Amino acid sequence: MLHYVIVIIGLSLFEIISSVDNAIINAHVLRTLPERFRKIFLFWGLLFAVFLVRGLLPFLIVWIANPGLGPLQVIGSAFGDADLEHAVEASKALLLLGGGVYLVFVFLSWLFLEEKKYAFLVEHFIHRQSAWFYAFSSLFFTGIIYLALQHNPLLALSASIGSTAFFITDGFKKNAETQEKRLLSGHMSSWSKILYLEVLDASFSIDGVIGAFAFTISVPLIILGNGLGAFVVRELTIRGIDVVQKFAYLKNGAMYSIGMLGSLMIWESFGREYPFWLAPLNTFLLLTVFFYLSYRELKAVETHRV
Repeated sequence: MLHYVIVIIGLSLFEIISSVDNAIINAHVLRTLPERFRKIFLFWGLLFAVFLVRGLLPFLIVWIANPGLGPLQVIGSAFGDADLEHAVEASKALLLLGGGVYLVFVFLSWLFLEEKKYAFLVEHFIHRQSAWFYAFSSLFFTGIIYLALQHNPLLALSASIGSTAFFITDGFKKNAETQEKRLLSGHMSSWSKILYLEVLDASFSIDGVIGAFAFTISVPLIILGNGLGAFVVRELTIRGIDVVQKFAYLKNGAMYSIGMLGSLMIWESFGREYPFWLAPLNTFLLLTVFFYLSYRELKAVETHRV
């Protein structure tokens, strides 16, 4: 029971911090909508985000790693069929490597390319070398493919799928800033804004679902932990997003957590073992460190104003 509690708490924390950007965009756009449409998005959007996207996506990922299983068999593997459970366990390396490559690419893209509040001087230095993102990422990916081929050619395919998933979802995210300006301009209908936010929410949720496999390959635990985190994010969207935005380094904490989880997934896919509590502990410690850095800067700004 302690194992389950630790994993669920870790999953929830990871979902919350990895969804901060999504919550901020949602909050900005919702302020341009009439009250009726806000309620529609917050109610039906929660059902879509938790039950449809975060509920079905883990099963879809497991099925991609086990194409020989049918949809009902994948569901059966998640709810106690021992033979099917063993088949999913055997595909664990495929799940982990594809997910790990995806998450490391997300981290590298943020580190090299994205405008950010710098927590450390090295972040500023690396961001100034943004042109090296493509060379560094290509060398990293080539190394992963080489190692994968030494173990199992299917691992190389898994790594390729992880890379493909990154570039597809990254396109949606890069487009989000431009689209947000259109959404805030008032030139789109309320229904168009809601539909766009749902698509955007789905693309952001992929990070949380893929990262969840670093904590566990139990789909029910992933759904429970991510669903709880998604619910908290929705509450933040409604009530506390202005407060969250004041904590300038939370996004940094989310990205370092993503990078560390991606690395753990890659190491484990090649046969390394680590205890179940390492991924939750990594998330908790990084969140604590960057929350403290954010709080310290916030207090310094308030003191300076006084």
